Order: sequence, then structure tokens, then C-alpha cells
Amino acid sequence: MDKKLLAILVCPICKMELEYKKSPEELICRLDKLVYPVKDGIPIMLPSEAKRIINEK
Repeated sequence: MDKKLLAILVCPICKMELEYKKSPEELICRLDKLVYPVKDGIPIMLPSEAKRIINEK
């Protein structure tokens, strides 16, 4: 993912920074415990597309 894009993306709910995970490609909001998918290099930043993190280590 482009580092410039990653630097400006924030969680659409809480506006906090997102953590990038390369495999599988996704963006993680630790505050809201949500995972946003990245499809074909495009972040899908819709809250309705996010998945809740159930077990976090």
C-alpha cells in the first residue's frame, strides 16, 4: 500500500490512525477493534464493510 495514502487514512468512526497488515491485506483500528478490508490495493473504508476483532492477542 502507498505510504502516503496510509499516512492520511484514519478510521472513519473514531478518526484514529490505522495499522496496516500486509497478509491478508487489511487496515486495523485498535481503538474500535475493527478491520477494514483492502481489495485489489484499494482500502474499503465503509463501516458496514468492517469486521469486528473478536480475539486480540
